[in-house]
Amino acid sequence: MMNDKKIARINELYHRSKAEGLTEAEKEEQAALRREYIEAVRMNLRGQLERIDIQEADGTITNVGEKHAKKGH
Repeated sequence: MMNDKKIARINELYHRSKAEGLTEAEKEEQAALRREYIEAVRMNLRGQLERIDIQEADGTITNVGEKHAKKGH
């Protein structure tokens, strides 16, 4: 779960990489935190999209999440 402390650490490592460079352990930590952050953003976006309903031209209502699930993605 991504929290403010982890986001602050991502930013700290970024600034440190620009200023003085990172050790191999810090590079690995940065990469892992970035992957976790990206996954959290994707999950959040999926959750938002699944709650969107679209009214089709014929007047029917289609849920984006259900429509996406039917395509098998």
